[in-house]
Amino acid sequence: MAAESFYKSQGKGLLIGLAGGAFGGLIGLGGGIIMIPLMAILAGLTQHQAHGTSLLAIVFTALIGAVTYSLHGFADWRAALVLAICAMVTARFGALYAHSLPEKQLKRAFGWFLVVVSLLLVFKGVILRSSYTLGPFLHYATLIGTGAFTGFLSGMMGVGGGGIMVPFLVIFIGMPQHLAQGTSLLAMVPGSAIGAFTHHRLGNVAKHIALGLTLGAAIGGYIGASFAHLVPE
Repeated sequence: MAAESFYKSQGKGLLIGLAGGAFGGLIGLGGGIIMIPLMAILAGLTQHQAHGTSLLAIVFTALIGAVTYSLHGFADWRAALVLAICAMVTARFGALYAHSLPEKQLKRAFGWFLVVVSLLLVFKGVILRSSYTLGPFLHYATLIGTGAFTGFLSGMMGVGGGGIMVPFLVIFIGMPQHLAQGTSLLAMVPGSAIGAFTHHRLGNVAKHIALGLTLGAAIGGYIGASFAHLVPE
């Protein structure tokens, strides 16, 4: 019975990871906005566990997705490095803050976050037609601010932060859509890893579905990133 329960949990994790990874790889996100609700509904995880376990899976979604985008020439390593360093500093604080919140309050915060991200996705085409020319100072200031903010958001909400990074990279840095998505995925790997490690130390990673979830997220990330290359900008 124990073995049957283990395989059933890993199977659920695999399917959830596939869904989140494919979605994340396709549009340059980590996939947490898909995985967290599914883990809470289908796997019965608490909100804190869903956030921490999601970040663990996002490390693999982002890594596989970033490699796939990079192979097609869609990754700005310099910009990703600046974003990643800043995200690594703040991701731990986001995870600690999430852990300090009561589950009901964290769930409410995640609900509002989903509303904002959904609106960004719906109006993405209109938003991304905006563009601003920045000097060298504001260029790097934007990268630093974006990295710091998305790192904290990632640790708190259990997401990769691509929903914020991609629009900022397109609008303020002037990156083409595919390049912004590949850079976003590359940048979120270290920050997500720090956030996942912090959540793990706090007991917020559900080990009974982690293996299936990360495997599914890696496969889904590859599928989504590969398909994104075939989709016109």
